[in-house]
Amino acid sequence: MSNLKPSEIVKELDKYIIGQDKAKRSVAIALRNRWRRQQVPEEFRDEIAPKNIVLIGPTGVGKTEISRRLSRFTDSPFTKVEASKFTEVGYVGRDVESMVRDLVEVTVTMGKARENDLVQEKARQNAEERMLDLLLPGPGSNEAGLGDKEHNPPSDAGPASPDTAASTREKLRKLLKAGKLDDRYVDLDVSDRSMPMVEVFSNVGMEELGINFRDMLGGILPKGTKRRKAKVAEAMDILAQEEAQSLIDLDKIVRMAIEKVEQSGIIFLDEIDKIAGRNGTHGPDVSREGVQRDLLPIVEGSTVTTKYGPVKTDHILFIASGAFHTAKPSDMIPELQGRFPIRVELDSLGQKEFYRILTEPKNALLLQYIELLRTEGVDLVFENEAVEEIARIAEEVNDNTENIGARRLHTMMECLLEDILFEAPDTAEKKAVIDKAYVERKLKDIKDDEDLSRYIL
Repeated sequence: MSNLKPSEIVKELDKYIIGQDKAKRSVAIALRNRWRRQQVPEEFRDEIAPKNIVLIGPTGVGKTEISRRLSRFTDSPFTKVEASKFTEVGYVGRDVESMVRDLVEVTVTMGKARENDLVQEKARQNAEERMLDLLLPGPGSNEAGLGDKEHNPPSDAGPASPDTAASTREKLRKLLKAGKLDDRYVDLDVSDRSMPMVEVFSNVGMEELGINFRDMLGGILPKGTKRRKAKVAEAMDILAQEEAQSLIDLDKIVRMAIEKVEQSGIIFLDEIDKIAGRNGTHGPDVSREGVQRDLLPIVEGSTVTTKYGPVKTDHILFIASGAFHTAKPSDMIPELQGRFPIRVELDSLGQKEFYRILTEPKNALLLQYIELLRTEGVDLVFENEAVEEIARIAEEVNDNTENIGARRLHTMMECLLEDILFEAPDTAEKKAVIDKAYVERKLKDIKDDEDLSRYIL
């Protein structure tokens, strides 16, 4: 992250997101300011609060994608939550603190996966030794392993000498590494993962209780094991997994995860306009302002209790977004408005942007369909005029029905390529060319019929 200048962050976002330069600049500056905060003298460090952002614009223009891509290439903990799912404390629904718990859970899981990759080689070596113990039990063991039966048959001369046993073990090791024992069966003890069912009847989710019943019961009940027969290849995977678990330092992972969340976490609050209550409302709207007041301490900076320990939210970056069709950012309570000082309006997408979205990004929609059909041996080709026509129709349908931005392209592409996708495995024709006439033929009736386009496109 120290190497990412704002211009480089924008350049990276440009690979996946078309347009929205103002929004990209704002998030790039906010991200760079985090790195700057780490470099200032310590007495200033805690005083510098993150500059939270509100992205204003209709659905499908890239608000969520900007935040998600930002977190991916900076390796920042990220979670996306719908603000409309939260309710004021006392109402049925999710508690606002759950988004911090979700963020910690995601970060711990990522830390475990990363640590697991680092210890795989050592875990595999340990699993290999355990497998050799199973295949060639030592003296005094009641079990007859594979090595005893086939590589070191019993004789009347008494127990094998240590040199012979070591030689046999090395022979077995070579056979194991060569994969020649993969189809043999061994008996091994695995931990019994079955747990008693516990149902909690509550008006909040399990994550709100702050208690992990599985861990709690796991500590009380004895850890059971069961014996099962498995092929050597499968048994090696089971043993390697067990060894990896024992090599991972969970306390260290949790400690690093909490620090990462506190210093570089990003929470994306979608649909924040849905909790911006209008003055004088009553009935179902009564809890909107309550949700904002519950959000306020978390955005301002407070300590949230999670099952991994307390987490401070002072330096978590909050990116909120909303269409703000019926409400305005000024409809939020003044205290919450003050905590989102940066407001960026995103542009609506038109024909030019749709054309670029279809062709330019690294994960462009046309490239995705070309690769999908290549798996069937079909070469899919889009003529330039056809792509322009798709973009034009997408803009027209968005204008005449609901404006859902770039998501319109997904529904149109599915309708356009439905026959080709269905017939691809059986067709003898291995090249499919999409021209302007084909696009008009497939989409004309649906586009012209307003009822059909409303339900199909």
